[in-house]
Amino acid sequence: MDFRTTVERAERLKQLHAEHQPLVLPTVWDVWSARTAAAAGFPALTIGSHPLADSRGAEDQEGQTFEEVLAAVRPIIAAVDVPVSVDLESGYGQKPADLVAGLIEAGGVGLNIEDTVHSEGGRVRSTQEHASYVAGLRAAADDAGVPVWVNGRTDLFVHAENPSSVLDEVIERLRALEQAGADSVYPVRIQDDDELLAAVTAAVAVPVNTTAHPVKHDLERFRRLGVGRITCGPLLQFALTDAMKDMLKPWAPSS
Repeated sequence: MDFRTTVERAERLKQLHAEHQPLVLPTVWDVWSARTAAAAGFPALTIGSHPLADSRGAEDQEGQTFEEVLAAVRPIIAAVDVPVSVDLESGYGQKPADLVAGLIEAGGVGLNIEDTVHSEGGRVRSTQEHASYVAGLRAAADDAGVPVWVNGRTDLFVHAENPSSVLDEVIERLRALEQAGADSVYPVRIQDDDELLAAVTAAVAVPVNTTAHPVKHDLERFRRLGVGRITCGPLLQFALTDAMKDMLKPWAPSS
């Protein structure tokens, strides 16, 4: 993909976030799923690390190298005419400038970055450390001349026995990510908790991303709660797995 097209797609992704409340970005993992989602009318897509890993027989949580991920996403991005964001987990040990350079070279115009550092035993970055990494991504994208959409994720709710007990810490972290240049923020694993979703969407000015299941969740509920961006994580692939099993089961040999 040429540089001008990449810039145009990045600008389009930013525009779409402003136009849609919320913007729904189906999470895809190969050329087929990307083309299918685009043909269904979605103007932008995300590539998820979990479904991508599953499709390639690899482990999630950085079970692939950055180079392997880029090689996998490049044909997916090239197969569609819409902006594509890529889940880059916690950065694969890359410096922000190298992460952004690789993404742009592959044609990606958005990224998701989390604070659980899988290459270092699953430790969680501090608020300042994660904000600094996001600031580095923002600066690298600006230097490259591509307005890459940065989705700053935190796993603090995931790691807490009682998610409500870490709400103040999560809000502090989300605000720090916003100030560092994140275009949206993503506190994962609260998609079924109205109270926590409403609290985080009220706490920041940028769109809040939530994970959604295409069958089990309701779009209007997320809109009422102020969610600005919806992705599927592995849930779209899980839903298709269930549907495929149901279709194939009557045809399987009886035991």
